[in-house]
Amino acid sequence: MEPLKPVSPGARIALGAGFFAVFIAAWGVATYGGYVPPLFLASPGKTLLAGWSLLTEFGFLGDIAVTIWRVVGGFLIAAAVAVPLGLLMGAFKPIEAFFEPFLSFARYLPASAFIPLLILWAGVGEAQKLSVIVIGSVFQLVIMVAGVAGATRPDLVEAARTLGSGRLSILRRVVIPAAAPQIAETLRLVLGWAWTYVIVAELIGATSGIGHMIMDSQRLLDTGQMIFGIAVIGIIGLVTDLLFKAANRRLFPWAVL
Repeated sequence: MEPLKPVSPGARIALGAGFFAVFIAAWGVATYGGYVPPLFLASPGKTLLAGWSLLTEFGFLGDIAVTIWRVVGGFLIAAAVAVPLGLLMGAFKPIEAFFEPFLSFARYLPASAFIPLLILWAGVGEAQKLSVIVIGSVFQLVIMVAGVAGATRPDLVEAARTLGSGRLSILRRVVIPAAAPQIAETLRLVLGWAWTYVIVAELIGATSGIGHMIMDSQRLLDTGQMIFGIAVIGIIGLVTDLLFKAANRRLFPWAVL
């Protein structure tokens, strides 16, 4: 084991699976061994049984589908706003100077603090859920994309200008291709944040979704269902992350991601 020395794909999978095995084993020892009361932490077996019950008796697949739809919808809206604006800010410094003070202010505002206002403005329907995700994601994403676009190599820009490219041509032919791999990686990271915001939105005023199920389970003191819901979020996030990485490698084979 050397600093920064990469591991083979097989070793990476084995090590990652090994952590999950150790984690589940420690969980089993804590619960089956009686160190933690079932009221506070359900055992792995009880959690699986609770999850099976949710899927077969309580329509949990519908809740999962609703939450995924909210995450994807809010994330796409945030990306549609943030990526073009971030590219313009990174490429053109006057635009950055105009927007950056407000964005630096807005990105510190917690999305959860807007929930009472959003309920007042949009009710407790889908618009409110999507708005929480957009507010939680868009400001961070704009600044991150602007930083990536602004880091484009100056020599490439100068070469394009020497060859007669105009401002928009440089943006289209130099800045965007150079920044695209890291923008895709930024989108992958922010998608994980979107999952946090959707669960926060579903904890209040929701009638469906994974967060709604977790709140219902909390009222019943069913830690098995709560843990299963949290685990489902993690599994979906892990699968999405792996798919995003695979797509980025295929789209940008020259980049180190």
